[in-house]
Amino acid sequence: MALKPESTAPFHSVRHALRVLEVVSHHTDGVTDAGIARETGLPPAHLAQLLRMLRREGYIEQVTDGAYVAGTSLSLLGSSGADRQTAVEHKLQKSLSALRDSVGAAIYLSRYIDGEVRITQYADSPRTPKVNEWVDFRSAAHAMAVGKCLLTQLDHDGRRDHFSRHKTVRLTSRTTTNEKVLFRKLESQPATVPVLDIQEYAVGTVCAAVPITAGRAAGCLALSLPLEHAHRLRQAAYTLNREAAPVLLSLTI
Repeated sequence: MALKPESTAPFHSVRHALRVLEVVSHHTDGVTDAGIARETGLPPAHLAQLLRMLRREGYIEQVTDGAYVAGTSLSLLGSSGADRQTAVEHKLQKSLSALRDSVGAAIYLSRYIDGEVRITQYADSPRTPKVNEWVDFRSAAHAMAVGKCLLTQLDHDGRRDHFSRHKTVRLTSRTTTNEKVLFRKLESQPATVPVLDIQEYAVGTVCAAVPITAGRAAGCLALSLPLEHAHRLRQAAYTLNREAAPVLLSLTI
């Protein structure tokens, strides 16, 4: 089962961030922002944004002479075995919680693993409750922003395989059950535009998802809101997309 070529391209900011981290890692005694700019070729304004993000996420630290060195997060995520897995999960949870607070919605991290939709982590709160899983998410990809976002990242055969195992049953009056119509929607979905679910999975809930493919498994970040906050959905989705880089970075390192 293959990913569509365009879905495997990481965010430009993450590629640049990885290049910055590579430079910092090579300079164990520290490197200034001027040195990083010289070695990466990144414009000063863009580099300044990346450095702020990397410092905030703990990937780099600034020492007394202003030079940058590797931070705690980079050391932990660069380890191996169980320690690395624990560090990645902890870092992702912190990033998801930060997104929950900044977006004002429940946040989900999902991957398409072994032919199934899996919510691997989420962050909710009493003010931003998660979706009630009244139908198993694995059987409802056709009706969920998460599922549709993951399926858009698969090729035609991958989607056909999925729907051979999971039928497109009607969950609400807004659920698309016609496979031909659904395939056209998935195929025409722009990679840069959030996938929306307006009460297709559950009455009273709206959702959005953006792709964050890392490695060979399709992935996405998603959010959910109660229907009374539907007017915030598109803006919240674009905010989620804009602030997804730390999550993708944790998955990539």
